[in-house]
Amino acid sequence: MPKLPRISSREAIRALERLGFEQIRQTGSHVVMKKQTPKGTTGCVVPLHQELKVGTLSGILKQAQVTPEEFIENL
Repeated sequence: MPKLPRISSREAIRALERLGFEQIRQTGSHVVMKKQTPKGTTGCVVPLHQELKVGTLSGILKQAQVTPEEFIENL
């Protein structure tokens, strides 16, 4: 597994949008994103921070069911 980069939440949101996710809503400092798949709806919550910690980014990718390799390709 490649090492996840330290990026801002805006960069993470842009990469997820390239993967087909769209912003559904924002509550305070959290953006909710969803994607329609043949198996159903996949969603994730991205906190708006200057820099996301690696563990937080890893959790976002697990929620979104996106591999780190796939995510890094779309940065």
